[in-house]
Amino acid sequence: MEREKLESLIIDYIDGKLTDSDRQSLELQLARDPEAFKLYEQLREVMSAMDKSTAIEPSVRLRASFEHALAEEMRQLPAGRQVFFSPIFYRAAAAIALVVSGIAAGYWISTQQRQNDELVALRKEMESTKQLMQSMLSNEGSASQRLQGVNVALRVTHADDEVVNALVRTMNQDPNSNVRLAALEALATFQAEPAVRKALIASLSTQTDPVVQIALIQLLVRLKEKSVIKDLERMVEDERNLKAVKDEASSGILKLS
Repeated sequence: MEREKLESLIIDYIDGKLTDSDRQSLELQLARDPEAFKLYEQLREVMSAMDKSTAIEPSVRLRASFEHALAEEMRQLPAGRQVFFSPIFYRAAAAIALVVSGIAAGYWISTQQRQNDELVALRKEMESTKQLMQSMLSNEGSASQRLQGVNVALRVTHADDEVVNALVRTMNQDPNSNVRLAALEALATFQAEPAVRKALIASLSTQTDPVVQIALIQLLVRLKEKSVIKDLERMVEDERNLKAVKDEASSGILKLS
């Protein structure tokens, strides 16, 4: 992605202006691309500094201290002397400005550190979740374990290629019908991802499990995926398919036409 376009996306992301799809895509790139993440940190720091420079004001206690110090200085001035040309006034004002700047800097540094810690913790949690999912899905001896693996995948906020490929493989190849169906339902939660929709469409022409075939047809019809009409027509003509599957395919053709 071009740097200018990436910068624009990151700025909109920080401002909370991205669509859910663009936000998920950008967060996935930030998690994978160290250079993109570095640019994100730099832009976030600049925008945060700009916000803080206008948002942070001295506290009530700090303002009261300033006013008290100013009053004391004023009492020490000769009668009739202009306060606003007094070096004493400027020293007091400079001292207050330094204190306010120190508070602002401390607040900014603390906020940045907390946000960085939260992002690191989120990455570690996602990696642990994916490892657990892969371990469970590869358990050939226990369908219940593989079913739990699919449920673990649902805890992943944004599905990357690793998660999507594991669920697609399970949907198409798992020997247990319930596990296949669960994988399909998990993929449906990530339907906004182009890779997921492409995998669902591809599965329609190779899927042989009647339960999954019917659920897959229903999902693609809900997604208004007109590109599958020819696949549905072939399913109606295929004598190997059950009548229930053919009926669902015929219904899907009518709804998408």
